[in-house]
Amino acid sequence: MDIPLDPLDVAFLGGPPQQQGVGIVAPFDFALDRELWRWVPDDLSLHLTRTPFVPVEVSLTMARLVSEHSTLRDGVQALMAVRPEVVAYACTSGSFVGGLAGERAMCRAMQEAGAPAAVTTSGALVEALRERGAGRIAVVTPYTRSVTDSLEAFLAEAGVAVVGREYLGLTREIWRVPYREVVAMARRALDGPGQAAGERVDALFISCTNLATYDAIPQLEAELRVPVLAANQVTVWAALRRMGKHAVGPYQSLLMRSAAALLPDVVPEIVTDVVTEMLAPDMGADPGRDALDPPNVNNPTSEPYTDDQ
Repeated sequence: MDIPLDPLDVAFLGGPPQQQGVGIVAPFDFALDRELWRWVPDDLSLHLTRTPFVPVEVSLTMARLVSEHSTLRDGVQALMAVRPEVVAYACTSGSFVGGLAGERAMCRAMQEAGAPAAVTTSGALVEALRERGAGRIAVVTPYTRSVTDSLEAFLAEAGVAVVGREYLGLTREIWRVPYREVVAMARRALDGPGQAAGERVDALFISCTNLATYDAIPQLEAELRVPVLAANQVTVWAALRRMGKHAVGPYQSLLMRSAAALLPDVVPEIVTDVVTEMLAPDMGADPGRDALDPPNVNNPTSEPYTDDQ
């Protein structure tokens, strides 16, 4: 006798599907959970934990406090209850304040605490710059001068020269900075007095995981015609790489470059042709277009930046 299926009963589906997760250890004042999720494909989950509160404003002192190895170990051990495949420390200043050796030691501490694989924001930045072959960059930060100087010293140790920079001098509530201020800083970093005349710029980096950048990246690449990297972007990109996955973000050249490399193996030829056409040259910039107008693939004056520029 056949038993009719209840249309509201989903038990026969056998789900839910097996979950793959990314663990995130973020500073106590991190406010951009939703932005991190925007870089994550639908079949992955983020599991976030935060460092304990410390009564210190954003500074080198705070960077050191939120990156202590004991704090990292506690965060990783809390995350391991849900078995993430990789753990990322999502703080730029906390991962560059100790230099390259300090960043590597942080990754070791996370793995010793149980993380199957570990990345930090600053380590991911160096990885992304090497992926792009970028040795001369401009940087924009929301930090004070001393914290920005520490970022520049970290990059110099990694063999990357900073040829233009801008900073806001903020010590709190960085998540409140609007896109227009980020765009204005980026323009000044590339064209202002902080950059020597005629200096080649291989990329622009927007620092701080508490500074919103997701929607600004494609607009800046379209206007400035250089690759734009951002703290949360490179963090998710590097973490997902360890899982054999790709971060998602339309018209972000770092992500498009990574995905395009595998396109022939994972998507039909017709889709490959479409993406190849999107990455084609002949993309002149319209100097009269507002940097916050979204790229439009139907308008050749506002198409996304590619390596062919």
